[in-house]
Amino acid sequence: MRATVTPASVLIIGTETFRVALGRGRIRTDKREGDGATPAGSLPLRAVLYRPDRVLAPQSAVPTTPLSTYDGWCDDPGHADYNRPVRLPISASAEALWRDDSVYDIIGVLGWNDDPVEPGKGSAIFLHVARPDFGPTEGCIALPLDDLLHVLSMGLTEIFVTV
Repeated sequence: MRATVTPASVLIIGTETFRVALGRGRIRTDKREGDGATPAGSLPLRAVLYRPDRVLAPQSAVPTTPLSTYDGWCDDPGHADYNRPVRLPISASAEALWRDDSVYDIIGVLGWNDDPVEPGKGSAIFLHVARPDFGPTEGCIALPLDDLLHVLSMGLTEIFVTV
């Protein structure tokens, strides 16, 4: 099932709407690494990762995988593993996926700049848990945990981000 995300920070799936947090750089058609923008366009949901010590495996139309304390995502445009999952530590810049806060308790890996990967076009674009204040993300799409679980259970397979 396809969802649509609008510049008004709303996700629409079927007949339901949900408030979301977007990137601090809002929505951009020319996404670049570090700009904090959520990329516009079609973002397939590739996989769902989750913290097994905090949540059960979510219902999802795509494969789900538990996270470990060594999981990361390379955000170094000069590294061969740019915009790919990595095992930490790594000799490149990488984001830790096992966090102290709850933002990455569930991560939907969105298909952005991954087929093929272009250095500098942006990395680690996820669907994840929103902060309680709906503070901006670094380019991801975030929902409250209960809404995220519900959207995933509806059979989400793609998000179309409009400008």
